[in-house]
Amino acid sequence: MTHEEDFEADGAGAGSNAPVWAVFGDLMAGLLGAFVLLLVYALGLQADLATKLETEVQQRQQETQRRQALEQVLAGPLASGRVTLVHGRIGISGNVLFAFNSAELQPEGRQLLKSLSAPLARYLAERREILMVSGFTDDRPMREDARRFADNWELSAQRALTVTRALIDEGLPAEDVFAAAFGSQQAVASNADAEGRARNRRVEMAPMPRPAQGDAPAAPVPTARPAAGTNATR
Repeated sequence: MTHEEDFEADGAGAGSNAPVWAVFGDLMAGLLGAFVLLLVYALGLQADLATKLETEVQQRQQETQRRQALEQVLAGPLASGRVTLVHGRIGISGNVLFAFNSAELQPEGRQLLKSLSAPLARYLAERREILMVSGFTDDRPMREDARRFADNWELSAQRALTVTRALIDEGLPAEDVFAAAFGSQQAVASNADAEGRARNRRVEMAPMPRPAQGDAPAAPVPTARPAAGTNATR
């Protein structure tokens, strides 16, 4: 084989290898691009998780501070056992506030609300919150000869309104409080025994964020009623 033939053979071999290296280069570039995309996605996901974790920690810290602030302003009533504080909700037994089948405050209940109004007003002003006063009942029907309210909703609504008005009378700004009724819904104990029914007959007060200006105000008392045939409760 001549020198010219050897040169031509070498040139042909080099030319046949060129496409292989080109394909290999394209493959490596594609893999590098995919790796970069995965890395960016992983970093973004990590940043998102970190942000969510930070938000959750801040929410828990705020809830803890809120609970501690409530415990501080309600130290006296809490120590006496006249009120409870569970998950930021201030609970008062219906037996303390009202007589059987009544929405009129008993002297003990009025005195208790008087002791709560000033610290609650201070707490709400400092944190720019409002107070929801909620009425609850048990699920037992009233006797026909003693029925004063149409149903559970009406009884719980009237009791919530009574407490709301008493707090306002004792100095709580009217714009800082509203009433809501839940009837026999959202029981905290079984209605199968007297102890459980007594726990369900209650009024709760829960501070909550004040609606931003322009938001629709909360309805003071829901007007919905249970289905026909549902009796009122004590």
